[in-house]
Amino acid sequence: MEYVNKRNPILPPGYHVPDGEAHVMPDGKLYVYGSYDALDMAYCSQEYHVISTKDMEHWTVYDVAFKAQDVPWMGDPEAEHYPGIDWYHPTPFLQKMIDAMPEEAKTENVEAQYTDAGEREQELLFAPDCISRGGKYYLYFCLSDDSEGVAVSDRPEGPFKDPVRLPCGGIDPAVFIDDDGQAYYYWGQVFAHGAKLNDDMVSIDTDSVVDDIVTEEKHCFHEGSSMRKIGDTYYYVYADMERGKPTSLGYATGKNPLGPFTYRGIIIDNDGCDPQSWNNHGSIECVEGQWYVFYHRCSRGTQQHRRLCVEKLTVNPDGSIDEVKMTSQGIGEPFAPGEKIMGYQACSLKGNCYIDVDNDHGYEEKLTNICDADEAVFRYVKSETSWNRIELTCFGNGTAAVFLNGEKAGEVSISGEKGNVHTVSAPITMDAGEYELMLRFENPEGMELLEVRLFSDKRGDI
Repeated sequence: MEYVNKRNPILPPGYHVPDGEAHVMPDGKLYVYGSYDALDMAYCSQEYHVISTKDMEHWTVYDVAFKAQDVPWMGDPEAEHYPGIDWYHPTPFLQKMIDAMPEEAKTENVEAQYTDAGEREQELLFAPDCISRGGKYYLYFCLSDDSEGVAVSDRPEGPFKDPVRLPCGGIDPAVFIDDDGQAYYYWGQVFAHGAKLNDDMVSIDTDSVVDDIVTEEKHCFHEGSSMRKIGDTYYYVYADMERGKPTSLGYATGKNPLGPFTYRGIIIDNDGCDPQSWNNHGSIECVEGQWYVFYHRCSRGTQQHRRLCVEKLTVNPDGSIDEVKMTSQGIGEPFAPGEKIMGYQACSLKGNCYIDVDNDHGYEEKLTNICDADEAVFRYVKSETSWNRIELTCFGNGTAAVFLNGEKAGEVSISGEKGNVHTVSAPITMDAGEYELMLRFENPEGMELLEVRLFSDKRGDI
């Protein structure tokens, strides 16, 4: 599947690829390796799909790269078990998670299981990573039973074959090759572990294992290890829970790939992308001199159905990374006067509204479940001349107050024939410039937002 886009989410509606590990491969293209959300009530699925781009605008989503059914030890009761989290001795944050669970979920195995159309219980493929070496591509994967492994391909997009099990347990593997050619492997949840990989890239030097490289207590580490090197500094990027839940990507730095690492702060926080926003997982990567952060946002009023998003990053001379906000514009320029902004491109939501599929109006997705005082944010819009009008394509009735950088610019009265999509417009007043657009909904009745357009007094836009 081919897709042209610079906006967030980066892939078409319906393609839910979270946990994105992005790598520029030897062919010059950037490849993203992630999980694949395809279930309503559980994270991930039983397959991976690789994504590539040659220019950060034209994207290719490939066919299935790897399936859980290809793992020979899956479901084998005789296979050795390497435990991940010790749920009998949870950290303080994990205890909060357990306390918040329904009673029926507080079992020894807290991970969701998936039964495929009456067949035997299957494991899910959680977040992967991939690296190139010697003309081969090594995909490191994990299953929901805490097992981990590696499969190999001659192509960066796969298919990946001949999986080998690794002697460790946990989730979210990461791989890194240092300047001297030594490869490293990382894994774990709340406590991260690391080790050298042997030259064959499919086995670990068990004598080199270092435990507690980053931890919940010292580094706000939850899961989702990712390693990069900038200059002579190693950057450990991961799901950060400093703000109470792991909706952030944070980072720690050190002078050795196996630590010690010092906590440095947050890169991006996806809290507010959905009423149920819960986790984040991603990576940073430099493409033609520009650093980007790859992360995900959930949708549909759930913690699942997570979507790949990308923002530009600034790495400062002192090695720090400025925190960036989620945007609708993504890696493109701000939305121009008259340019269509889709309702599902809202980057921050407040209240009960969320992004969901559209089965009624001929659109793929929409902003729905809009309640009184809900807010939807779109970052950013820009005009060289004064803003003077807003146009909404929507369903239902109510009022939308329009704010630009927090200052009220006008409001739109929304009413139309029952059961039909309608387009309404209203005057707004705001100077030229770049703005965060926020809509605050009042007294909505069955309201759903499909499109937004802002106009300026530039000839041709009115």
